[in-house]
Amino acid sequence: MHDEKPLLSVLRGKKTSVRPIWLMRQAGRYLPEYREIRSKATSFLDFCYTPSAAAEVTLQPIRRFGFDAAILFSDILVVPDALGQKVSFESGEGPRLEPIEYPEQLSLLRDSIDLDRLEPVFETIDRVKGALPPQTAFIGFCGAPWTVASYMIAGRGTPDQAPARLFAYRHPEAFEKLIDRLVAASTAYLLRQIDAGVETVQIFDSWAGVLPAGEFDKWVFSPVRKMVRTLKKERPETPIIAFIRGAGTHLIELVEGLGADAYGLETAEDPAWAVRQTAGRAALQGNLDPLALVAGGDALDIEIDSLLEAFSGHRHIFNLGHGILPQTPIEHVERLIARVRSPRI
Repeated sequence: MHDEKPLLSVLRGKKTSVRPIWLMRQAGRYLPEYREIRSKATSFLDFCYTPSAAAEVTLQPIRRFGFDAAILFSDILVVPDALGQKVSFESGEGPRLEPIEYPEQLSLLRDSIDLDRLEPVFETIDRVKGALPPQTAFIGFCGAPWTVASYMIAGRGTPDQAPARLFAYRHPEAFEKLIDRLVAASTAYLLRQIDAGVETVQIFDSWAGVLPAGEFDKWVFSPVRKMVRTLKKERPETPIIAFIRGAGTHLIELVEGLGADAYGLETAEDPAWAVRQTAGRAALQGNLDPLALVAGGDALDIEIDSLLEAFSGHRHIFNLGHGILPQTPIEHVERLIARVRSPRI
């Protein structure tokens, strides 16, 4: 039953005696078994679209660490790929897309997402769901419209998302059309993930923190709210986690108006402040510094204990403030899990 899974119990409003724990990017380069299978793939996108490989790396951290949730191994940029934009990944340099520099180039995209193109992702979900332990929840995900649009406009990752921000200022109607298309595409993608077998979904907005308040409302809050409302209407039993990185003081606005079941906190956000602001209205997820996990030792123990205390009495999912770093020692992850689950904490 769903409520037997600690992560889903917390998302559905229950407190658990031990915090559920999973880590963003828990299937990744810090694991030797991941590096071995990744080395055999011709490209990262092919890796994501090979169900046998994607399912295997989704399951690797569950086998090794026994996390309370598996998260689908894929990438946020499969959505622009399924909208017809050329996407590739350069070794050591990250993603490359054909940039959208002018409003007229939006006509080169599909009007709606090609879910057939993403069929390998849904096959991966089918493979994973039958292999998970009974207590392990299964998380699907997508990128939020603003973050995905920032890659589509710039053609690559940028430090301040200036190309997308300039495009939005110069061509607001065209940018709104792109965001609306991404809202529809991303929502359809998540619905299909749910139907394939994931039990909860997380919406990642990794670059929300660069926007001023008015732009945040237009390009982050409003689009994600549309997605959440449709998901809640179409699949009301599926909990939603929103990770709006850099939300800062917008957290109050998110909790009051977004409608998600849990909110991920980035590293810099004060957990005690977040607990006061949410006042039990939603679960919180996070927010251990990924560098503390790299450091290990007493510093790691102090940070873990501080978070456990700060979130005490509140519905909490233990996680990082962003993705696990490739240089993270495996023994530090083992130490983290043992300490979070220790009955003496």
